[in-house]
Amino acid sequence: MSNHKDLQKLSAAGLLISLGIIYGDIGTSPLYVFKAIIGSEHSSNSQPISQVLVLGGVSLIFWTLTLQTTLKYVIITLRADNKGEGGIFSLFSLVRRKAKWLIVPAVIGGCALIADGIITPPITISSAIEGLQTYYPQLPTVQIVIAIIAVLFIIQQFGTSLVGKAFGPIMFIWFTMMGVLGVSFIVQMPSIVKALNPYYAYQLLSSDYNAFIILGAVFLCTTGAEALYSDLGHCGRDNIRISWIYVKICLVLNYLGQAAWLLQREGQVINLNLNNPFYKIMPEWFLIFGIGIATIAAVIASQALISGSFTLIAEAVRLNLWPKVRINYPSEQKGQLYVPSVNWLLCAGCIGVVLLFQHSARMEAAYGLSITVAMLMTTILVSKFLQRKKLPAYIIGTFLLVYLVIEGTFLLGNLVKFVHGGWFTLSIGFVLFIIMWTWHDARKIKNRYVKFIEIDDYFNIIKEMSEDESVPKYASQLVYLTSANFNSEVESKIIYSILQKQPKRADVYWLVHVDVVDEPYKSEYEVDFLVPGKLIRIDFKLGFRVEQQINLLFRKVVEDLVKNGEVDITSTYKSLNKHKIVGDFRFVVIEKVLSRSHNLSFYEKIVMFLYGHLKRISLSEERNFGLDLSFVTVEKVPLMLTSPESVKIDRVMPQ
Repeated sequence: MSNHKDLQKLSAAGLLISLGIIYGDIGTSPLYVFKAIIGSEHSSNSQPISQVLVLGGVSLIFWTLTLQTTLKYVIITLRADNKGEGGIFSLFSLVRRKAKWLIVPAVIGGCALIADGIITPPITISSAIEGLQTYYPQLPTVQIVIAIIAVLFIIQQFGTSLVGKAFGPIMFIWFTMMGVLGVSFIVQMPSIVKALNPYYAYQLLSSDYNAFIILGAVFLCTTGAEALYSDLGHCGRDNIRISWIYVKICLVLNYLGQAAWLLQREGQVINLNLNNPFYKIMPEWFLIFGIGIATIAAVIASQALISGSFTLIAEAVRLNLWPKVRINYPSEQKGQLYVPSVNWLLCAGCIGVVLLFQHSARMEAAYGLSITVAMLMTTILVSKFLQRKKLPAYIIGTFLLVYLVIEGTFLLGNLVKFVHGGWFTLSIGFVLFIIMWTWHDARKIKNRYVKFIEIDDYFNIIKEMSEDESVPKYASQLVYLTSANFNSEVESKIIYSILQKQPKRADVYWLVHVDVVDEPYKSEYEVDFLVPGKLIRIDFKLGFRVEQQINLLFRKVVEDLVKNGEVDITSTYKSLNKHKIVGDFRFVVIEKVLSRSHNLSFYEKIVMFLYGHLKRISLSEERNFGLDLSFVTVEKVPLMLTSPESVKIDRVMPQ
């Protein structure tokens, strides 16, 4: 934890790490943004380069980076840190008590970000590899890109902490290279700097009938802005803010350099597939090195998005927004995790994108639509965070209005991409949304039928049964997982399991409750001795980024209680007791099964139908909580949705 905190302080190491982790996506955008802007003007590559388009394009890029990335994310959104952590689910955890409907933008935003993770690796790696076509026009880039993507996903399971240490220096070289290359062309045409004037952006948008299509292409320059906030916990606010200054300068210099190269060819017709302005500003002798560095930077950008998708899914699981899936921790590095199911789904999705679109120019047409949706959702959640900070209403209103207009305009510009491939990422996002919403809603429907009863009504019965030797002993220590939020309550099904289903005598009964709290790394517990020495309740308060290893956590708590002399877990069997041997533990997991009923609405029946299928492919409760399966009993109990009183049947006496 201390090492994690150290990285959040402003330091040379923190700045370097932030370069490596955060800026992959936004840092590789010069590979394809200008190509997309020029292509949006004349996708058939039949019209000449114009001054209005080039100067207006640079102006739009500069002001998009300034308003969207710098002002919204670096200055405003980074303030919304949840105990040092960022990302859309961290933000949701900060504001969810403000209004129940905030779950909607949180889920939509999360799904859009994961969908974005499916198209970013193909477009960045394809854009880098296609630079080789300058040397080898017939090069089979599709096969090379698929091979790189496959290797990238295969190595995820081994952890990337060693590779991660090299990311910072490589990205520093990448940004410096871009800045130097840009300057080499700016000195040839110093007047290009005038393009930063917003007048040229206005001139382009007001004079061009393709204005919305151009906006969709310009938006690609800021697609990685969401990653700045998502990786807040890895690098810290100060490191991100300071490193962004250097990154933005290098990006703007490179865009200006590309613009200068294009203006030198004003009036000419350019085949953009073979003449990417990004590679054209490189000296001939440097091209092969430039392509190599670009490819490595593209892989780093892809890695950052893959890691971000794993983190998002892990948070969604703990917030009960995603089916329970296996989550591995391949290295000791804090926050690094690996989700096998998501890894292979992303891998299949990325390879599918490459096979479907073949070329980066076609991917540009599909890219950006889902991320615009994610940014709009973040805007809504940030406005609620600013409310929580008691900022004046006019400031919050101005923020909301300005960014809903900016991002709404970008969304309209990107909607043109729907038919050109945007449907692909939106379809994936929609499927992810159905999964998240089904899991969330099904839990609410099930909880509606869970009956809680006052536990103190059963204190004497439980105590008497524990001492009743006519009942065969089930276990020395019997542990139940409970969803009751209050110590005074317990599910009726737990009492039914102990007293009626099969009377279970034990020396001590334990009730374990897990509460996922809004603080990301909180790890605390409370103990309540409901019946001293007989019935004990433990409440775990775990952050949404803490692994829920209940088996290990429970064992640690029991060890602490034994050490403090608060409980005695020595076996009461005479032959074992005299040797001070610890008694056996058994966990009972009660799985609530929804019985068939006509009480559900049509919508709820669909939700529960989908939930049933998701439940089959998700991890069981006992595996999810990391319980030792040899000490677990799973009891399936129906959730009675129809009371016997409502059933009508007439008795007929025999003749």
